Amino acid sequence: MAFLLSVAFPQRILIPMDLTQSDHLKAYGIAFWVLQKNVEVEWLLNYRGGSFLTDHHEETIRKLKLAGVSYDLVGTAEQLSIYGEIENNNMEMVLLEKAPKIAIYTPPNRQPWDDAVTLALSYAEVEYEMLWDAEVLAGELSDYDWLHLHHEDFTGQYGKFYKSYHNASWYIEQQAQFEIMAQELGFPSVQEEKKAVARAIKKYVAEGGFLFAMCSATDSFDIALAAENADIAESVYDHTGADPDAQQKLDFAKSLAFQNFTLIPDPLTYEHSNIDFPPGNAPGRLAGAEADYFTLFEFSAKYDPVPTMLTQNHVNVVKGFMGQTTGFLRGTIKPHIVILGEVDDAQQVKYIHGNFGKGTFTFYGGHDPEDYRHMVGDPPTNLNIHRNSPGYRLILNNILFPAAKKKEQKT
Repeated sequence: MAFLLSVAFPQRILIPMDLTQSDHLKAYGIAFWVLQKNVEVEWLLNYRGGSFLTDHHEETIRKLKLAGVSYDLVGTAEQLSIYGEIENNNMEMVLLEKAPKIAIYTPPNRQPWDDAVTLALSYAEVEYEMLWDAEVLAGELSDYDWLHLHHEDFTGQYGKFYKSYHNASWYIEQQAQFEIMAQELGFPSVQEEKKAVARAIKKYVAEGGFLFAMCSATDSFDIALAAENADIAESVYDHTGADPDAQQKLDFAKSLAFQNFTLIPDPLTYEHSNIDFPPGNAPGRLAGAEADYFTLFEFSAKYDPVPTMLTQNHVNVVKGFMGQTTGFLRGTIKPHIVILGEVDDAQQVKYIHGNFGKGTFTFYGGHDPEDYRHMVGDPPTNLNIHRNSPGYRLILNNILFPAAKKKEQKT
């Protein structure tokens, strides 16, 4: 490929990710695009906000200019200075080798509100494919390196929107479509079909997949796993009553991130369990983004490169945002889970990470990092005016994570 012909001098391209960067979000797209061209990218953890360093190619320069992404050309002496600074500080160089294949779990008739991850990927021009239950249950997840779940409800309770939206045409159509799909796939109810999907996704992680989830897909996924042998959906959802002993039948050994949580079975209550904090049905929940600011933890880049990658940012305090699941009650999180970001009140944890089998999972509370209270039917967020969003950066850290390979520092 002509792209692979470097210019005849040793300059390389540095894409800074500190406050000097004009478009942080598109910078991730450039890094992803370079990887697609079979060119390696060095992710300089904690160096100027988690900058990228790659070989000098004229096509990359043209791409950077068209995207409006800031960059510098650095010669040999400057590169050695950068590596020296990395060696002597809480920094590390991680090599990104291959662009991961990305899948988004989303229904064929997408619900009338947007998904922050697909917004971020589209804005950054990162390629992805969409799949749904039939593909998951057919084993197609093995074709992908990275999977995203957003505001799906794996408990078969349709987001617990019954009270407010059960007469809405989109809700009625969704329930009918889901019931037909469950029957076609051989399940007695949507609840049982969604539980099977959750188990298939868990198997995908165990076999080495990278799972990223936001909003209600975080807690409803774990609830569905723990409730494998319990009927937790009331008759308004599956035409049969819930098991009155469902709480006692939960098996927390089967969930990935959460334990000892309490279900909220009332179909008129907009909440699945006490995992969500603050709870969606709490009076006075709308306190303002300032009250929900969360702090990113600082990790040792050399000894803990994975959480360091996931928290790369140009700030360490990020404004809060609500969702069907806004954050996670600390007391429901399993002790081995790594907390990446938390609200200072010590109750709400916003961002977590864990390992399962050969793979990993990362859960991020809230719906849209630049829309504090995004409602059903609201227009999508315009990322052209949020190109330096710290909250969206956390999403895009996750798409590069599967491409990383630890490498010895250059000398």
